[in-house]
Parts: sequence; C-alpha cells; structure tokens
Amino acid sequence: MRASIKIFLSLLIVTSLFFQSCSTVPVTERRQLILIPDSQMLSMSFTQYDEFLKNNTVSSNSEQSSMVKKVGAKIQKAVEQYLTANGRGEELRNYAWEFNLIESDEINAWCMPGGKVVVYTGILSIAKDEDGLAVVMGHEIAHAIAKHGSERMSQVMIAQAGNFILTQAMAEKPEATRNLWMGVFGAGTQFGVILPFSRYHESEADHLGLIFMSMAGYNPQSAVEFWQRMARIKKGQAPPEFISTHPSDEKRIREIEEKLPEAMKYFNQ
Repeated sequence: MRASIKIFLSLLIVTSLFFQSCSTVPVTERRQLILIPDSQMLSMSFTQYDEFLKNNTVSSNSEQSSMVKKVGAKIQKAVEQYLTANGRGEELRNYAWEFNLIESDEINAWCMPGGKVVVYTGILSIAKDEDGLAVVMGHEIAHAIAKHGSERMSQVMIAQAGNFILTQAMAEKPEATRNLWMGVFGAGTQFGVILPFSRYHESEADHLGLIFMSMAGYNPQSAVEFWQRMARIKKGQAPPEFISTHPSDEKRIREIEEKLPEAMKYFNQ
C-alpha cells in the first residue's frame, strides 16, 4: 500500500474516532480526546510493567515496601469509592492495582494505566513519611485516573502521520513503540528519550493528587512542604527525573496552595 493511501486511511480512521472518543477527566471535568481503547492500553501496560519488574530490583526493605503498599492501597480505595459514588466506577473495572518499591537512587515514581505503580527508593528521603509519600503516589495515580498517558500517546500518534494505529505501530516498529510507551510513563531513561506530559497534565495531576490523598486521609498541606524540599535539592543540580518536565517550583507551590481549601474539604470529611 502506498504511503499516501496509508496516511489517508489513517486520517479517515482518526476523524471517525474523534467524534466518539471524547471523555472527561474526573474532578476537573476537562474534556479530552483519546484514540486508544482502554483494553489495548491496559494489555500493553501489564506486559510492560511485568517486563520492568523482571529487569529491576524490587526492594527487600520490608518496612519501606509495606509503607508504599499501604499508602497505595489507601489511595486506591479512596479513588474507587469516589468514582463509584459519581457513577464512574466502571472505568476501573479492569484495573489490576500493584504497588512496588524499586531499589534505585533515582528520584522518581510513575504509574502506568491499570494502577501499575512504581516508587524508587531515591525519593523516600524527600517524602520522609506517609503524608509525603502520598503526595508522590497521589500525583502519579492521578495521571492514570486522568488517562494522561492515553491522551499523550493519542497526540503523538496524530502528529506522526501514517502511525496512528497502535497495533500497526507495534507490528512494524515494536522497539520504537516500546520506547515511546516507557517514555510516556517515565519508566527511566534506559528506555529512550522521555516524552513528557504537558505542563497542563502535570498541574492537573497535582490537583487530582491533592484530592485523592485527602480522600485517603492524608493531610494535603504536606504537599507544600514536600515540593519545598524537592526545590531545595534542585539547586545547582540537574533536576530529578520526577520533576524534570514539571512546572517551575514557585508556580507549582502557588497552585497547590490555591487548591488546598478544596482539598481540605475532603480531608476534613
């Protein structure tokens, strides 16, 4: 099939999908365009997550690992209850939540579609306690709940004419597609160039993360202190992976402070 015909057919498919693929983000109710079916995203997520765990060392520190699992489970429960109460529980039907602590000095954490979460030991000294860890995990879980990965990959597929269909991309360029996937979800630079979420996505994840951690019983005010600590370690250094593509420290902290009254309502409940 000639390239021009392939591009035309891809554009036709995308145009058709456009009118049936708009969804809204929980809490913010922002409309978004997603071209990749959840079933496809989750299948790929579970495969890539298992592969990551095979090639990285899961922490043997039982106390730290238990804390990661405890915080993750509390936020998971809070999110599930919130979405169910708002008639959106079906969106999590095929989730397979998992929370793992990975031995690495890298200051990072991420969450793939379907609730597949990784926290690196390098970020624990900045988190300090469960509240600080809830800031990190709430933010990353928010990316998954808001389907930022699906949205970002949809944007890239649209931008790359002729490569709109993920299954086709997997068949023709599996390694490139894998690198794109792992890059979108921040799973380490060894997987290729990181494709960052937009700064709007990051701000939205901060907002949702505050709400989710508050619903889970963690004090959202600790988010300001966490990001102040993160800002201090950046001075004179390359930014940690966790914040390398995020909004400026001042802007982020200011926006979090503006959202605190809303988050505190959930915390006080």
